[in-house]
Amino acid sequence: MACPRYLTISAWGVHLFTASGAVAGLLALDYISANDFRGAFILMAIAIVIDSADGTLARWLKVSERIPVFDGALLDNIVDYLNYVAVPLFLMLRAGLLPQTAAGFFAASFAMLASAYGFSRADAKTEDHYFRGFPSYWNLVALYLFCLGWIPFVNILVTVALAVMVFLPVKFIYPSRTAPMRSVTLGFAAIWAAATITLVLALPVPNPILLYTSLAFIVYYFVMSFLLHARLHRRAARHSF
Repeated sequence: MACPRYLTISAWGVHLFTASGAVAGLLALDYISANDFRGAFILMAIAIVIDSADGTLARWLKVSERIPVFDGALLDNIVDYLNYVAVPLFLMLRAGLLPQTAAGFFAASFAMLASAYGFSRADAKTEDHYFRGFPSYWNLVALYLFCLGWIPFVNILVTVALAVMVFLPVKFIYPSRTAPMRSVTLGFAAIWAAATITLVLALPVPNPILLYTSLAFIVYYFVMSFLLHARLHRRAARHSF
């Protein structure tokens, strides 16, 4: 059996691992300022990898029990707000995906404020392991808008529509934890991860096959989220009678 001191040091290591995502975000901002958007997307991908692993490590090591004076969930939210919201929205403005006009800054600012609300909700993650409202994946929004090359007006509409969805009481799949269709979701997510990482490495010229393979999972994510939400809503309605 591992000694308690070693486990406590390991728990601090998990917090340090989580915090390293903020360093990735800082470097991404530097790359964006230099108009190196490929480098920024690579760093945002690294931040996703960190965010995908730290929760599992924290639960495995029972970090909250070993270091009760340190709020790992708060740290995670701070880092996630930087990497999932501030960094990609800055990229969207800097890269011209959102025009540096009143309309473009309104869309970016609205997304920032909506996501601040979403991150601050105590019930942002439901007890049955869903996200409540659009989970502010602006890093992915930035990537797909960058690759698709739509005109800025369409990008503004997409940004505002997704920001509005942050406030909607719709349950979105938490890929690693939502029980229904979990094995299918994780299987598709693995394909998505491989395609998306390869897509990012090939930038600034996106490979169409990789792009639409990656987008297929996003379509699945939204459709399955809406279907599961509708099923849960119908079940709740039946039980209310």
